[in-house]
Amino acid sequence: MIGEEEKQYFKGRGAQVNPHNKFLKDVYVKEHDEGIDDWEESDRKTSFIFENSKTIVNKVDSPDVGMAYSLNPYQGCEHGCTYCYARNSHQYWGYSAGIEFERKIIVKREAPALFKKFLEKKGWDATTISLSGNTDCYQPAERKFKLTRQLLEIALAYKQPIGMITKNSLILRDRDILQEMAKLNLCMVYVSINSLNEDLRQVMEPRTTTAKQRLKVVEELSKDGIPMGVMVAPLVPGLSDHEIPKILKAVANAGAIKAGYTVVRLNGAIGQIFEDWLRKNFPDRFDKVWHMIQSCHGGNVNDSRFGDRMRGDGNISQMIRDNFRLHCRLNGLNVKDIILDHTLFKVPSNQASLF
Repeated sequence: MIGEEEKQYFKGRGAQVNPHNKFLKDVYVKEHDEGIDDWEESDRKTSFIFENSKTIVNKVDSPDVGMAYSLNPYQGCEHGCTYCYARNSHQYWGYSAGIEFERKIIVKREAPALFKKFLEKKGWDATTISLSGNTDCYQPAERKFKLTRQLLEIALAYKQPIGMITKNSLILRDRDILQEMAKLNLCMVYVSINSLNEDLRQVMEPRTTTAKQRLKVVEELSKDGIPMGVMVAPLVPGLSDHEIPKILKAVANAGAIKAGYTVVRLNGAIGQIFEDWLRKNFPDRFDKVWHMIQSCHGGNVNDSRFGDRMRGDGNISQMIRDNFRLHCRLNGLNVKDIILDHTLFKVPSNQASLF
């Protein structure tokens, strides 16, 4: 039985299907166009859902993601990256990890107030908090709601260290705040670039900014004195891993001083989403790419093994690792460690001025 969405290709969207939410009992599909019952097609436009969250900062227990706390003002992401690990978490809100992840964006309007409340907890030690630990804090919704900018204003006022990762050039809007934070050694920014191939980006990350624009972000923020890194993530074996030398040279020339990578892994509903996308966009390369992904994860496309899951194992994974390390060394990346200052933290005496 094939749902209507599986017969079509939605340009400008990454996922082309809505996998069944494992937390919901029922699923409805359109079996026949000539069915006598009226069929309500799912809304093609992006909609915003306002959520009154009770907390906004989450402790990260995973030992291999490079962050201790994450802060996400939005859930769901209109960027539509087919491989996004955050898709699975959208199911907890009652939505699909597929097309609904890109169309139904949850906006946490209370994020600034909750952030202040968190920072004022007794005993808070100003450990670095990462913005975009789950979904991109500079996704298109941010242009409208400006939650990320408010969070940065609070971080600067409290002298709270912040790590950021994004693939959207909207971050340049907030360069004034980031520059002030950088002067106090309170921020580090990573930009995600996993391919310089514009044709690939348009289908794999359909609503993101171009790689050229992301390199501009690295260059412009570097000039502002903000320490910049790049995550070449995720690399897709057989599709984008050959670009490692070119990407690392480009980001180093743009001013990046740090670089990291991950190998794609397709846990939960992402496996079905990515498989469908790969078959539709690269049918001639499907078998090769799929088997190469499996070879990096012990014969599976999913991987939950701490220590191995982010970069994989096996021969292909080792070749990617060696190639990445070589070109980091050739381009002078990862020479200097960035340690943010945790000693300046202080609750402002005049908090009303923040708003």
